[in-house]
Amino acid sequence: MTDYRKTVNLLDTPFPMRGDLAKREPEWLKSWYEQKRYQKLREKMQGRPKFILHDGPPYANGDIHIGHAVNKILKDIILRSKTLAGFDAPYVPGWDCHGLPIEVMVEKLHGRDMPMAKFRELCRSYAAEQIARQKKTLSV
Repeated sequence: MTDYRKTVNLLDTPFPMRGDLAKREPEWLKSWYEQKRYQKLREKMQGRPKFILHDGPPYANGDIHIGHAVNKILKDIILRSKTLAGFDAPYVPGWDCHGLPIEVMVEKLHGRDMPMAKFRELCRSYAAEQIARQKKTLSV
């Protein structure tokens, strides 16, 4: 059988033929954290015109879902494009920790009969727990 590889101009590249993103992406992320890429970018952009986009809310009342992911992706695209355009565009995460969704969850978990000071304390505690869970899930 004839070997036609020598007769065709084939690409010679160090890139793998398959992406294997599920395997390779965690390695990339680890490398970027170890190299402190985001911190270096923040230092490089200091003194440039600011572009601030506060990332929030989600309500701090439960696990993240696809709506949160879409929100994060869109804001990430905006911040990256502003950084490429020369702006100092830091990522500023935030949560909505006041309001009915948190109060409803606390009432479901602990009932309604309690002093207001205790209720506010439980709401603060619940919001802090949810923020910690969401930060871990979102790698923030």
